[in-house]
Amino acid sequence: MTILTVKVKPNSKQQSIQEQPDGSLIVHLKSPPIDGKANQELIVLLAKKFNLSKSSIAIKSGFSSRNKLVEIPNFPATQPEIKKSI
Repeated sequence: MTILTVKVKPNSKQQSIQEQPDGSLIVHLKSPPIDGKANQELIVLLAKKFNLSKSSIAIKSGFSSRNKLVEIPNFPATQPEIKKSI
């Protein structure tokens, strides 16, 4: 199981994922933070980036916050492997 610390920036002009020196991610999303649209876009973007199904990614905390903990239960990658795929 892998837990990622993610800071979401909704209403961005383009989608992107940036890694911070502390190992957390900053994810720029196009969707507004209304009715869970940004959360859904985050799940779709991470699933596409890591070649996983959307159902295998879950937001564990921060549903209504920009700071989120995202759990990927069946993702065996270590932190360096995650960094390579970003």
